Amino acid sequence: MAKPHGGRAAAAGAATAAGSLRDGLVVASHGRHCLVETPEGRRLICHPRGKKSQALVGDRVQWQASEDEGTIEKVLPRKNLFYRQDEIRTKSFAANLDCVLVLVAAEPEFSETQLTRALIAAAAAGITPVIALNKSDLVVPFERAWGRLAPYRRMHYGVLPLSLKASGEVDRAALVALIAGKVTLVLGPSGAGKSTLINLLVPGATVLTGEISQALNSGKHTTTSTTWYWVDEARSTALIDSPGFQEFGLNHIEPMQLAQLMPDIAEHAGDCKFYNCTHLHEPGCGVIPNVETPERPGPISASRYRIYGELFAELSQTRY
Repeated sequence: MAKPHGGRAAAAGAATAAGSLRDGLVVASHGRHCLVETPEGRRLICHPRGKKSQALVGDRVQWQASEDEGTIEKVLPRKNLFYRQDEIRTKSFAANLDCVLVLVAAEPEFSETQLTRALIAAAAAGITPVIALNKSDLVVPFERAWGRLAPYRRMHYGVLPLSLKASGEVDRAALVALIAGKVTLVLGPSGAGKSTLINLLVPGATVLTGEISQALNSGKHTTTSTTWYWVDEARSTALIDSPGFQEFGLNHIEPMQLAQLMPDIAEHAGDCKFYNCTHLHEPGCGVIPNVETPERPGPISASRYRIYGELFAELSQTRY
């Protein structure tokens, strides 16, 4: 009789544990600590079950209370994951995104290669990217930068001009309209104005970030790597602030996949004579004749084609 009784007790315990699981949203993370928000808006620190943390900002999780903190028991299936990968490690930004807003500035001059890498990573994850060009008040640098973005406007990327410090509420209205009802990750190199944008859309974000950092780091003033902010009181529009980066590795992408993730290349890749065309040297290639040269215009800019070639070589090299 002892064995059946023990089995029923174990089953009852499992049922009780399952019944006590609560839904939550990961809104910040640092190391092995996560800040989880409940459907009612309460936030508490949670720790992952096991040695390795699997939960990312944007994840929907199920957690279990333990005194004044909690334990993440399960990460629910993701619709997407935005990340970069180099030869050494994979760095995940956030999960379950609707949009990636890539913020660049007229000054300092942005890297088109870094911009392209971010757009390719978004396309690979099935996430809509938008480009915002800040500092439209700097007339000459802005005109030059706007011209560099002409190929991206032709590819029907949303390209939004901004002057975050000068126009204030005008830009806020345009940005809110762009991200309304969405979960948007903001990427941007140093000097682009990412902090200004976050504070424009979420007044008091700096203070909130400090509070979150202190909570997650036990009083240490260490910036959290990624943080979720609600833009509206209804909690229907969210902004995720991501850490800056110097490099954006794309090692998770196959070289032959690259062309389909670059809209201007993909548009002509279907016209190639050979199905396995690399678009670099083959006869009958549909891409090469459409690349602009000093002698003739073309729908594919010379800089974009150069970046394609560099990325293809880089991704081919990492596989051998």
